[in-house]
Amino acid sequence: MAKKPLLEFTDKGIYCDKGRFYIDPWKPVDDAVITHAHADHAYFGHKHYLAHHLSREVLYYRLGDIQLQTVEYGETVVKNGVSISLFPAGHVIGSAQIRVEYQGEVWVVSGDYKTEDDGISTPFEPVKCHHFISECTFGMPVYQWKPQVQIFDEVNNWWRNNANNGVATVIVGYSLGKAQRILQNLDLSIGTVYTHGVIENTNEALRRNGVILNPTERITLDTPKEEVRNGIIIAPPSSVGTPWMRKFQPYSFGYCSGWMAIRGAKRRRAADRGFILSDHADWDGLVSAIDATGCEKVYLTHGYTATFTRYLNEIGFDAHEVHTLYGDDEALESVPSEEPVADSSLSFGEGRGEGEGVNS
Repeated sequence: MAKKPLLEFTDKGIYCDKGRFYIDPWKPVDDAVITHAHADHAYFGHKHYLAHHLSREVLYYRLGDIQLQTVEYGETVVKNGVSISLFPAGHVIGSAQIRVEYQGEVWVVSGDYKTEDDGISTPFEPVKCHHFISECTFGMPVYQWKPQVQIFDEVNNWWRNNANNGVATVIVGYSLGKAQRILQNLDLSIGTVYTHGVIENTNEALRRNGVILNPTERITLDTPKEEVRNGIIIAPPSSVGTPWMRKFQPYSFGYCSGWMAIRGAKRRRAADRGFILSDHADWDGLVSAIDATGCEKVYLTHGYTATFTRYLNEIGFDAHEVHTLYGDDEALESVPSEEPVADSSLSFGEGRGEGEGVNS
């Protein structure tokens, strides 16, 4: 009889039968280990959560009063004889790879990750293992990221030009990860950074967790429109096309996403500028990260799984495509705002939109 694998792919999530816990389950379970706080990995309804300590306040903000245990990177927790430890994934603040070990057998669940050091997330660390469970959101050769310093030179030059021409600057990125990465790399000598309420709520949660972020000003009903026009506005995808954003006219609207590498993506999002900036590994990053684990087998959970599985097998890996409910965090956060569009008095309000609950 074949040996039962230490981790299994089930209809609830990735399950460890020996340890009796799940990793990033999408249905309610008793014991959940969470890689990071994005909505496709951290669901409401579990009895107990384990995550990295920098995810604590964001998880409370998004999921409410949950039973949560947090640990540092490299700290070991033992569940029913199975050792669990977290290592940096470099995806967003607090993101982690989950290392699971039992009787010398080691599995690593990457969650989502990127290999470039963004200066705010703890940089990705390869973890040696026998079995590696990886995303491949951008698992196509067309996805090759420029160094982020080049991208932010473009962003700051665009902002500076807009300010010189009396045009408001609105830059869009999802509320956990992309927004903070943008914030930390803006040239604050140009002007003030203003934030949509959902972005600022996430910033406040991270600050409560001890994360030091550059100063921001929350946009409220009382914020003068002319004052905001002189700075830069960080907004979530859910604000695009709403009265909240239209209130800043005339404005130039930029979108930060790895999908901007595809021709037509900027047009489909009605953006004036598209900046190719992703919190996921590009093609080379995926290949190098997988190779660095020294794994015997790799399992691909979401993204271009068929194409990337075929490629890895062609170059000598033992790669397998698996079905999960993990997805693109940018797409998950691009739902329309729930602000009543007919009520112009809400144009500078927060609404609920993204970030308010489990589907943000």
